[in-house]
Amino acid sequence: MKPRAVDGTESIAKLGAGLEIGLTYDLRIEYLARGMSEEETAEFDQPGTIDALEASLRRLGFSTDRIGHVDALIARLARGDRWDLVFNIAEGIHGMGRESLVPAVLDHHQIPYTFSDPLTMAVTLHKAMAKRVVRSAGVPTADFAVVESRDDLAGVSLPFPLFAKPVAEGTGKGVTTASIVHDAAALERQCEALLAGYRQPVLVETLLPGRELTVGIVGTGAQARAIGTLEIFLRAAAEQGVYSYVNKEFCEELVDYVVVSRATDPVVAEAEEIALAAWRVLGCRDGGRVDLRCDAHGGPSFLEVNPLAGMHPEHSDLPILATARGIGYDELMSSIMRSALSRVEGATARSSAREVARAGK
Repeated sequence: MKPRAVDGTESIAKLGAGLEIGLTYDLRIEYLARGMSEEETAEFDQPGTIDALEASLRRLGFSTDRIGHVDALIARLARGDRWDLVFNIAEGIHGMGRESLVPAVLDHHQIPYTFSDPLTMAVTLHKAMAKRVVRSAGVPTADFAVVESRDDLAGVSLPFPLFAKPVAEGTGKGVTTASIVHDAAALERQCEALLAGYRQPVLVETLLPGRELTVGIVGTGAQARAIGTLEIFLRAAAEQGVYSYVNKEFCEELVDYVVVSRATDPVVAEAEEIALAAWRVLGCRDGGRVDLRCDAHGGPSFLEVNPLAGMHPEHSDLPILATARGIGYDELMSSIMRSALSRVEGATARSSAREVARAGK
């Protein structure tokens, strides 16, 4: 299928002329070199992701400046460096607010950036908080409890089977076949293992045994739209029943991603409406994914949202979905940048002024 444009790439290239875009990110190889493990660094980016982002931004008419992680950002800001906008995919390292750190620093310096603000990043990283917010807005999500210590297990009154995972991790970290628990003894074992291993609360929720879907979204607020949905199928060699860390890490060998259409599948249509409702009520911006799973009756429920989706062209779910829908990488980037630039006051005027100044040199 020939890639088609989501938005007008030509027009945004003209808008990008003269605008300088900083790039903030966490490189996996840097943290591995510090002694962190493969799983600890699973959410961080490969050099190829940064290469692809920078090349696409330049094709869209922007100039780019690689900044790196938050420490590098703070050092650059202290030197007086500034950018028209920062393309932020930095995940952070420590604590529940780690994805909020770069956006908060940029907000302090009044520098606009792609993707969500500190509040949304913090709420969505904590999966139970996100579920509370969407449930209050009428978005369907499985019943759940939060286990912060062994003493909390006595208060879990949900019927088995249940699913237990760390409350604030991504990329399937802490998710294995042991996450599916069928009795109180198994729940106790799994929660104790996760509490010790991840040093954070455990989200325990009613098991959703049906189809697993991920909806790609671009845009912000009323302008947000679903660009399509992938259904996730695990191959025979995969860890079964769970979209786990291992399955995500080795998705090329273990997972099949199949485009499913709302035009022919009413469950997909419902899932996309749920995804958009969750995206909007949580205040997510520019682009990302919403993950859903169907219950025993086939109805889709909100699992979690990723407002800082991976952007590797071949390895990350959002670009995989875009490609499968015939949307080229530059077109996906175009939509994200168009949404972000709507928050940059005077972007077009500054772009024109810079071009005039350059022409006069």
